[in-house]
Amino acid sequence: MKNSKVLEIKENSNAVQTTTRREFFKKTAIYSAGALSAASVLSPVLAKADDPAIINDAPWGQKLGDPVDKNLYGVPSPYEHNNIRRTHDLFSSGDSYASVSMCPIHESEGIITPNGLFFTRDHGGTAHVDPNEWRLMIHGKVKKEIVLTLDDLKKYPSETRIYFIECPANGSPEWRGPQFNSLQFMKGLMSAAQWTGVMLKTILDDLGLEKDAVWMLAEGSDNASNPRSIPVEKALDDVMVVWGQNGEALRPEQGYPVRLIVPGWEGNVNTKWLRRLEFSDKPWHSKEETSKYTMLQKSGKAIRYFWVNEVNSVITSPCPEKPWTNLKKGELVEIEGLAWSGHGTIKGVDISFDGGDNWVEAKLKGLVLPKSWTRFSYVMRWNGKPLLLASRSYDDFGNIQPTIDQETSAVGVESVYHRNAIVTWEITEKGECNNVQIRKHKKA
Repeated sequence: MKNSKVLEIKENSNAVQTTTRREFFKKTAIYSAGALSAASVLSPVLAKADDPAIINDAPWGQKLGDPVDKNLYGVPSPYEHNNIRRTHDLFSSGDSYASVSMCPIHESEGIITPNGLFFTRDHGGTAHVDPNEWRLMIHGKVKKEIVLTLDDLKKYPSETRIYFIECPANGSPEWRGPQFNSLQFMKGLMSAAQWTGVMLKTILDDLGLEKDAVWMLAEGSDNASNPRSIPVEKALDDVMVVWGQNGEALRPEQGYPVRLIVPGWEGNVNTKWLRRLEFSDKPWHSKEETSKYTMLQKSGKAIRYFWVNEVNSVITSPCPEKPWTNLKKGELVEIEGLAWSGHGTIKGVDISFDGGDNWVEAKLKGLVLPKSWTRFSYVMRWNGKPLLLASRSYDDFGNIQPTIDQETSAVGVESVYHRNAIVTWEITEKGECNNVQIRKHKKA
């Protein structure tokens, strides 16, 4: 490949003339930039006839690559070393066993999070379960109590669905004002995946539920067990007992070998390392469930049950990690982001350039699924002037993402959970991107 050349066919001639790549690009550099449409995002780009990256043979092409048996489980390119989960002391309280790691959503492509980047939340560390010793007990107000092995579970007909999981504390540092100039630390306690398993309803139809079975207790087999109460109505709707994630077995930090998926509901009820489902006519409440996952109101009363993750969105490009500092005045640029709702399906997303005074409609990209991430996009030409860039989503249940003032007037600032207010980025004349909050009213 060292002496590779470009073939040029002369019109009206049978002769084939060879030219070097250097000669070819010198000739084409004159008109290649002009051939680009004025509406193209590449219109300001000039072809470089002397660019060594294209003129010379690439160094990686002058030697043999790795043999196919070097990485029998594939790994990312070493050039993608910044695309990793991250932790922060603010979330750990000094205890790395009951802590979190944030998904790099600013680097996410599409609506599926790779297994190695899926956010984690542990209450007692990551359990390592022997699948041969794993058991699932289903008992209580069922007509046929049962203990299932992994093989038994997989005998039920499986389904594969795409859902997001979001920790109720996602965005919690922003409860009083901007804390992180980082999208990953602001909104990284969420991810989305393709899940494979059996619908819980399929199992319960097989076992039979007693008429007075109203509540289900889900319990894990890890050190913390993390017991959670779930209404039977939800269990019979779309809850899944899963063993697969994105085409492979669950990772240990995601509950291997079996976990619960409760679509659209806060992450802590999606029990990992699942070992027991008990059905009853009344709910169970652990100390954490009754004291921690509540929302204090101005009246002094607290909301105990608010499982559903509200309609939400955030612009992922630009963001503090991916500013417009290399963007030139007059260039076309795509604003892109994620929208999601635990109630149902995203119906639309609006974009504001002035902090919410005016809005334009964005385009939804790719798959639009219920209780899943949804991509949105808006293409514009940046004039180099400062912006207050924000997104606002709405779903098929009629829910609209609130402003920070609307959110705090409803739930105050004392709860760190279910913060779904509009996120605003300040874009400076230099293209820098900063996390800001737009408050148009005095605090109540």
